[in-house]
Amino acid sequence: MALLAFSDTFKMDKVLTVRAILHIFIEPGKIEDVGEALAKMPEIIDVYEVTGEYDIIATAKANDLHKLRSLISEKLMKIHGIKAVTTSVVLHTYKLNGKEVFE
Repeated sequence: MALLAFSDTFKMDKVLTVRAILHIFIEPGKIEDVGEALAKMPEIIDVYEVTGEYDIIATAKANDLHKLRSLISEKLMKIHGIKAVTTSVVLHTYKLNGKEVFE
């Protein structure tokens, strides 16, 4: 598991939240199972099956970096079929849901 952590927060619904982009490597034949398992997790916001280096890209939110770390190590890495996760913590958002964001 590679955690590229940059400590910053994103204000969302009046709660300080850490947002992260998860680049997930999946074992052959397990992409559907992993995608469905991720989609059921409340901390996971979006799940995309993609082409390229990674098999799935997902976005997640947590209250702080400690909870993000726990999400990755205690939940994601225990999902059968996930080989590795590379995480990028969002430092700043310029556009969200098609709208410019001024933080």
